[in-house]
Amino acid sequence: MARQNQIIVGLDIGTSKIACIVAEAGSDGRLDIVGIGTHPSRGLRRGVVVNIESTVESIRLAVEEAELMADVEIKKVYAGIAGSHIRGYNSHGVVATKNGEVTEEDVARVVEAAKAMNIPADQKILHIIPQEYLIDRQDGIREPVGMSGVRLETRVHVITGAVSSAQNIIKCCNRCDLDVTGMVLEQIASSESVLSQDEKDIGVMLVDIGGGTTDLAVFIDGAVRHTSVIPIGGDHLTNDLVAGLRTSAREATILKEKYGSCMSSMVLPDETVEVPRVGGRTPQAMPRQVMAQLLEPRMQELFELVREELERSGYKELVAAGIVLTGGSSLLNGVEELADEIFELPVRIGRPSGVGGLVDVVNSPKFATGVGLIQYGYRYRAEQPLHLDEPMLGGLWSSVRRWFGDSS
Repeated sequence: MARQNQIIVGLDIGTSKIACIVAEAGSDGRLDIVGIGTHPSRGLRRGVVVNIESTVESIRLAVEEAELMADVEIKKVYAGIAGSHIRGYNSHGVVATKNGEVTEEDVARVVEAAKAMNIPADQKILHIIPQEYLIDRQDGIREPVGMSGVRLETRVHVITGAVSSAQNIIKCCNRCDLDVTGMVLEQIASSESVLSQDEKDIGVMLVDIGGGTTDLAVFIDGAVRHTSVIPIGGDHLTNDLVAGLRTSAREATILKEKYGSCMSSMVLPDETVEVPRVGGRTPQAMPRQVMAQLLEPRMQELFELVREELERSGYKELVAAGIVLTGGSSLLNGVEELADEIFELPVRIGRPSGVGGLVDVVNSPKFATGVGLIQYGYRYRAEQPLHLDEPMLGGLWSSVRRWFGDSS
């Protein structure tokens, strides 16, 4: 049991794969990866559960593989959530302090004031992420408790998600005998594992290219300022290859990962690949440049949409640290070069860091969310499991205090 209490599990329920990552927390605060399980995702579309039975089976197989490797029984998980139903808002709240000195109660009241906004009935709050506090109009304060002042303000980023989508994720996990201790927006989880604090302070945009969606998060002065979702991901690249090469989705995925490039100028004209055909037809040799010519327009379209979203957010001039790409499709050959050309900002590929143990296995952008979930879980491990009949947001003040305390 002593070891069980030190186990933290992240469950990345993605459109293309389910990844279950098990970590053990040491007494020195170090997280060691001790188990990993992955399985192709069946039953999700653009990050949303569309077939519960298939999703449950995929989760169960990934969890069993991780349990076998880690030699533990998994009971609780931190689950990722994504999809086009996610919404992000910046909000502001103000209250008067009761005794001329800021207390925890005052902070809880001002955050409550900030989240008093019109949210559609089918949406619930997933995260309230503080950006800063102001006391008597003095800004830039991260820990206001104990400071003197009569007027307390806060600026926060509120993230909401569809109630049904969150409940379906909890339901799938519960049917696998798993309790969902926390539900985390996937780009927030990924930021835990791939972004440095310096990048968050200077200004950076995370672009997490998943199977069904591309998830964005902008950090300025150490805090989340903007989040959004673009309904294009790696599966769209695969579908383009299926149509263009006339092969199966499985073979198209293999070809994309092994030979794919999103810069046709980086592929030699005489390079060829053997493309398996459907229906038992003879495989056909095809120039690798043809694949690149199919992938490049789609990736260019995606990056142009990301650039437009960054411009719309109003933070383009403030992301001095540039763009960090992560997610499975960021491994495509030429992706950095294409992104650099379109964004005209510094670009790098984000790989998980800050953990020990089986680091060689998870040292890939496709595990950024899974590793980020265990890091998030370690920071907020006092949370209680979520249930279908409970609000998605737990103890408000404790969540806000821990977030700010660890981000400062």
